[in-house]
Amino acid sequence: MENSLKISLLAAAMFAATQTFAQEHKSVGHQIGHAAKDVGHATATAAKDVGHKTAELSSKGAAAVTDKRYEGHWARTGENVYIDEHHKYFYVNKRGHRVFITHAQMRTKPLRH
Repeated sequence: MENSLKISLLAAAMFAATQTFAQEHKSVGHQIGHAAKDVGHATATAAKDVGHKTAELSSKGAAAVTDKRYEGHWARTGENVYIDEHHKYFYVNKRGHRVFITHAQMRTKPLRH
């Protein structure tokens, strides 16, 4: 009797353990849809980052050609400062936008990286 009780308890414990560690069954379609959503999100994020970098580089190139670099001065972020045709100071941020600043907002030493 004692052995049968031990065997039944062992069997119950093994059954509970297998049910606990069993993986949840998901359909193949659900798994594919989830993976496609993840890939789409990663692609959109990467495309946005590439777009921002392209805009930044093209804006900095255009500013270097058309506007005058204000030598010896940098923006608070460490970017080069330019002067446009209306004598306004600006720098190009990480998204490629011109950010206009005053003379008081400039630094005379670049940031150390």
